[in-house]
Amino acid sequence: MLSVAKVQRRNAWRYYTRGVAFGDGRRPVGQSLKAAQEMAGLPPGRWLGRGLAALGLTEGAEVSERQMELLFGQGRHPDADRIEQHLLDDGADADTARRATVLGQPIEEIEARNQTPLLALDFTFRPQASLIVLWALGDDQTRRVIERAHERAVARALRWLEDEVAETRWSSGRGRAKTPALVVAAFRHFDNRDGFPLLHEHCLVLNRAQRLDGNGDPKWGALDTRRLYRHVVAAGTLYTLAITTEVCEELGLATVPREVTPGLRPVMEIAGVDSELIDWSATRRQQIEDVLEGLTYQYAQKHGRLPGEKARHGLGWWAAQDTRREKKTPRPLEQLLAWWKASALLKFGRQVVDGLLDRCRAAGAAIRARVDPVVDVALAAVDVAAVVFTVRGSFARRHVLAEARRHLLETLRGREFTRGLDDYIANRALSDHGRQTTEPQPGRRAPAADQIFYTADFPEPAPWFIAGTDGKPPRESSRYERARVASLAVRNAIRAARTAAAGQADAPAATSAAHTDDQHHDPQSAPPHAVDHPGRDAALTPAQRSAAIHAHQQAAMPEEYLQGRTTDAGTWLRTPKNLERLAAFARAADARRRTYEDNKPPAAPDAPADGRRQEHEQQHRHPGHGQGPGIRP
Repeated sequence: MLSVAKVQRRNAWRYYTRGVAFGDGRRPVGQSLKAAQEMAGLPPGRWLGRGLAALGLTEGAEVSERQMELLFGQGRHPDADRIEQHLLDDGADADTARRATVLGQPIEEIEARNQTPLLALDFTFRPQASLIVLWALGDDQTRRVIERAHERAVARALRWLEDEVAETRWSSGRGRAKTPALVVAAFRHFDNRDGFPLLHEHCLVLNRAQRLDGNGDPKWGALDTRRLYRHVVAAGTLYTLAITTEVCEELGLATVPREVTPGLRPVMEIAGVDSELIDWSATRRQQIEDVLEGLTYQYAQKHGRLPGEKARHGLGWWAAQDTRREKKTPRPLEQLLAWWKASALLKFGRQVVDGLLDRCRAAGAAIRARVDPVVDVALAAVDVAAVVFTVRGSFARRHVLAEARRHLLETLRGREFTRGLDDYIANRALSDHGRQTTEPQPGRRAPAADQIFYTADFPEPAPWFIAGTDGKPPRESSRYERARVASLAVRNAIRAARTAAAGQADAPAATSAAHTDDQHHDPQSAPPHAVDHPGRDAALTPAQRSAAIHAHQQAAMPEEYLQGRTTDAGTWLRTPKNLERLAAFARAADARRRTYEDNKPPAAPDAPADGRRQEHEQQHRHPGHGQGPGIRP
């Protein structure tokens, strides 16, 4: 998982040198960064990226406080003090010596235009909650495997950003060039602000990169940060896929889908890690959910409706900010591990904690025995294209690539795959099922590959309603749930077509001849288009695809998405739990009515008739949907 934050001018760099570089704690005033890290037992930051050579730095070297201040606070060379002093000794004036250490455009010039300079981006990588639980409660060998996989996954994601995404721009974006060399300062943290396990890595990507000018001389410029932002999801899915695959292969584990938020995409967690252990480590989630409930109520009161998907994301962000605690005092990893182990033993017992890895391996062995480590590229391309189209409507290659990586993680359940298979599936999805909507404009620069958008022609399932659980109201199906239905419908139709094609190939010649002579067959049952050889996919006729979509829209939903739910909006009140709740409401209402009637003063002779009429009208003015004549205790 990957999140991004900005590192800007003024006090932003101080926040990172005093807090993030110090384990997200609060460094004592007057104490150097190195001394504070050694006293607290925290690992120092390290340099990453191909752009280090241009600055005289080496990969893996320790990040000093002065280097952080110069690079991420002033936009200058990390060895600016020595360079500036050398120029002053040679007779250069102070302004010229300082200007020689600036990387790219000086910050003062940007601020003179009333603009806020962006010095870096904070890319924060963290694994799934189940991997964090295994890392915190596992033995030393398990912890080393997870940490090594985490390091390699971070390096792989950064390398992909360098190779495929990173560009430098100049002249207000009119000039662009590939820059496969980033400068990154990485800081590893072990816990959250509550002190519970949360392995994550802060990677500060410097907003400066080097290119060659027209004369072939190196020149520093700003990165195209918008392009980096657009590819954050694809980079995050690559990190998750890489770390999960390596850990599962090294330890013999497998993954299972876990629905965190109803209607949204499930998280692929390690099989065998109990949800109670995940909830124990994810302390902030319950805090955020409690605050989110109040924010949702305020939103409904203000707008007269429940928030949609985009509004829910915004409310979730505010809930996360409201529940964020003050900085803590950082602790050494050895002390944290002992505290986590004691806390888990007190809450769950020794059998649950000590047998965690064995249960995960047993569950992983059972899943690996059922899952074949082979990917059907044709079905994968259909699944990826249908999901992305239903969720977004219009999409670019980065969206398809991210979905292809999710497909591999969900399909292979942690098994190893051929390097580059995600790119192949994405290209296949675009070429076979995508239709380009971006048209080059005459007289203008041709759009880059990541600026080309596509759409598809898959039928989009109609929305349905899902019954609420735990007293929550019913909700409309999300775009992701409709995307899964659309994908499964088309894939089932393709499987049926392949089966039919194989059956026809095995049929006797006389039977084939008889079908050939039939010139008035029903197009609804027409066979697929001709197939040149068995390895090529069978294409469906429009009538076949339409019939398959109609038949599978509701039936193709996986079982994990149907538990306790119904696709009929008119039956959600008739579930046993809701009927029992409504009966309780009816009993309470009758009790209040009897209390009121017992305490009611005598009325005029015609009052009872009018009262009964008004009561009858009030009960039938807004009858409950699907309640019929009403529910009586």
